[in-house]
Amino acid sequence: MKIAIIGAGNMGGSIARGLAKGSIISTTDITVSNPSEQKLNMLKSEFPTLHITQNNQEAAKNAEIVILAVKPWLIKSVINELTLTKKQIIVSVAAGISFEELCCDLNETEMTLFRLIPNTAISQLCSMTLISSYNATPALEQQMLDIFNEMGLALIIPEEKLAAGTALTSCGIAYVLKYIQAAMQAGIEMGIYPKDGMKMVAQSVKGAAELILNNETHPSVEIDKVCTPGGITIKGINELDHAGFTSAVIKAMKASK
Repeated sequence: MKIAIIGAGNMGGSIARGLAKGSIISTTDITVSNPSEQKLNMLKSEFPTLHITQNNQEAAKNAEIVILAVKPWLIKSVINELTLTKKQIIVSVAAGISFEELCCDLNETEMTLFRLIPNTAISQLCSMTLISSYNATPALEQQMLDIFNEMGLALIIPEEKLAAGTALTSCGIAYVLKYIQAAMQAGIEMGIYPKDGMKMVAQSVKGAAELILNNETHPSVEIDKVCTPGGITIKGINELDHAGFTSAVIKAMKASK
């Protein structure tokens, strides 16, 4: 299956790297287009058999799946320069651009469309990717799930839930990183070298995620396991609550919706 990725920025480049590292799509079947050569050359140096071009139409003309990984305000102009067929599957990564808007820009209502909300961890095969579909058969939906489950975890949700899901996943990864940064700063105050602190906190966050994902448990259950009565962990948890930690996270998520 041939895939074209239009745009090699943070998200387009991350998707290209994730696909290239996976086993479902051959690197020789991936073509990435971008206006500037620098990002394309970086991809080519990492994956020599991947195809690159500065011509969007050249990338898209033989592709079965065309991934539009450009900023929302560029979607219309990028689509206008492409000659697409009804057989091609269009995947938009542009946040906030609805299927209705895509159909209008494409001047087509019968094409199969997907909206994709990954996060940048897709390059490490660790993304939480949200997918919505339009005019897609169950087989095509499963195909998309198979491709993106290889790059982390993928979930099909209704389009009207994408905004909320984006806050939790695509934006949410930044909030997790902000916690890691804050914990590192605390470690520095306590005499831990920054690089050591970063590894300690990142591994702890990874471990917490694995507990949830692998055991189908709940955060409160796992918190209770380490909060010994009178111990140091419950004191820290209470300080987080006193400082409004939960409220701050909820407000950040809702602000991103």
